[in-house]
Amino acid sequence: MDEVRAASMAGVRTQSVLVVLFDGVQPLDIAGPVDVFSVAARYTGSEGTPPYVVRTASLGGATVRSAGGLRLVPDLDLADAENPDILLVPGGPGVGDVGSGLVTWLRQRGPDVRRVVSVCTGAYLLAQAGLLDGRRATTHWEACDYFAGRFPQVMVDPNPIFVRDGTISTSAGVTTGIDLAIALVEEDYGRAVADEIARLLVVFVRRPGNQAQFSAQLSAQTARSDPLREVQYWAAANLASDLSVPALAQRAGLSPRQFARAFVEEVGVTPGRFVDLVRLEAAQRALTDTRDGVTGIARRCGYGSPEAMRRAFMRELDVSPTEYRRGFGKPSTLSPDPR
Repeated sequence: MDEVRAASMAGVRTQSVLVVLFDGVQPLDIAGPVDVFSVAARYTGSEGTPPYVVRTASLGGATVRSAGGLRLVPDLDLADAENPDILLVPGGPGVGDVGSGLVTWLRQRGPDVRRVVSVCTGAYLLAQAGLLDGRRATTHWEACDYFAGRFPQVMVDPNPIFVRDGTISTSAGVTTGIDLAIALVEEDYGRAVADEIARLLVVFVRRPGNQAQFSAQLSAQTARSDPLREVQYWAAANLASDLSVPALAQRAGLSPRQFARAFVEEVGVTPGRFVDLVRLEAAQRALTDTRDGVTGIARRCGYGSPEAMRRAFMRELDVSPTEYRRGFGKPSTLSPDPR
């Protein structure tokens, strides 16, 4: 830890973070990123020189009531706020009721901010202000279809947990704001500092932005027809079996073409993509929850070889299975198989 602090202190420059507040804001959209910026001082700051100073602001400096009823007292009025280094726009059920005043403020001030960040449905406010026009962006998976229809000028990507496009970054569900904040700290102070913060907050070290929001295990609950649900459950329990479209279609009692079309309509991804993700999720759980070696996990999850599983992890998570286990697993579960 001392080495991390010493290595990063030379580049310490206090950056201002301004968090926008409004009625109906999601508290965790605020608390998660703020904790990241606050604890960064343990590894990058020196006395009197914190790496980030966080302030909150609302229209008129009014106290707001968050989703769930918490009352939040801002530090200042948005009208009096200077342009920050990082502007954080949280989401929450209140985004639909935000008036034109906040949107106008974002439209006027956003272009002059070095880094603009939204969490979850905070992307709606950025889109309303025109800040996402022509850019890639994401938001909570449940809202992506509506978002894409409401803002056709925005290139909505429903898959990653966060997207960075130039000076503007958008993240998915509430906890992904933590991942995005850690990525910003890594950009400012390096991987070692980001790793220390992630360990302190007990989150996966450097969860990559391209990690999918989609959960293969939860998707079975969204399928409307029993055959498709049963196929998904069967596939998850038989990962080493033949999970090709013809094989799964036969189990569902449909032709391959009917099966593929119905699967996309009800589940939201192709059968092949579902199989890729359900295998990945099973491998992730095995790496963190068991002592099994990588070779055995790869075969049991249907990859056939450790190298095939490694390629899948690098493609989806940008880390190898060994790195994933090292960053997310408990020390007592580490396998003697280091591959």
